[in-house]
Amino acid sequence: MPCVGLIVNDGKDLAVSTADGIQCHLEGLGYGVVRVSSSGGMVGFANPDQHLRTRGYGACVPSNFSQDMELAIVLGGDGTVLSAARQTAPIGVPILTINTGHLGFLAEAYLHQLDQALAQVVAGDWTVEERTMLVVSVMRGEQRRWEVLCLNEMALHREPLTSMCHFEIAIGRHAPVDIAADGVILSTPTGSTAYALSAGGPVITADCPVLQLTPIAPHSLASRALVFNDREPVTVFPATPERLMMVVDGSAGCYIWPEDRVLIRRSDQPVRFVRLADHEFFQVLRNKLGWGLPHVAKPGNGLAP
Repeated sequence: MPCVGLIVNDGKDLAVSTADGIQCHLEGLGYGVVRVSSSGGMVGFANPDQHLRTRGYGACVPSNFSQDMELAIVLGGDGTVLSAARQTAPIGVPILTINTGHLGFLAEAYLHQLDQALAQVVAGDWTVEERTMLVVSVMRGEQRRWEVLCLNEMALHREPLTSMCHFEIAIGRHAPVDIAADGVILSTPTGSTAYALSAGGPVITADCPVLQLTPIAPHSLASRALVFNDREPVTVFPATPERLMMVVDGSAGCYIWPEDRVLIRRSDQPVRFVRLADHEFFQVLRNKLGWGLPHVAKPGNGLAP
């Protein structure tokens, strides 16, 4: 019997009711359905005095999920997709993202397309696109204190009401660099349209095998975003006496102390997105972010006579 997962933002009534309908429909067609909450991938913010997540990033995979599942259908917004990526990437299960949230930048389909999407799933009329994920680890000496998977970005920044910070950053075999800024962002191509874009970084298409380092409010005209090969591991040393805050994909994080270091590397397990049609990235940028829209004069904006 074929098996499909359902990952649901169970804090949203629309996502829950939609999941009920999908489960009933698929079970009527003979599918086994395994349903879990997306909250399992929302790691949250760790207590700074505890050594959490020492089990590694695989701890987010639901115990009743299996790599033999055909796919998992994700119901929610972009935050739900980020959580679902942590729940499925370690076992290679593809995810079909159905938006029941707001922007839906990571959505493959919307509710008005649900019937067609399910028909394509049943018919096997879909492909898979792989997206890079990162493994973010916090080390103190040789001890791993915290670890999580990341689809968009790792942001390390100062706490409110503290001064600008210094970061010593080593990228692969290259000489370390020092950046004075409020913080730094390390993002994937998928994350280049998220926090890194707001901080002035470039948009990167998902098929480019690169990572991006973007300073947040740098204290130098020479500190600008850097794009480099994603096979290069990155180590960030907080060269400041105060503790820092690290946030990963907006739903996971912990404090970073002066004696810690943050290791970031490309994960061996990408997230696998189900595609129901050709994924035209520039069209997504146009529809969601207004990129490349024609410059047209607006009525009533002319100079008064």
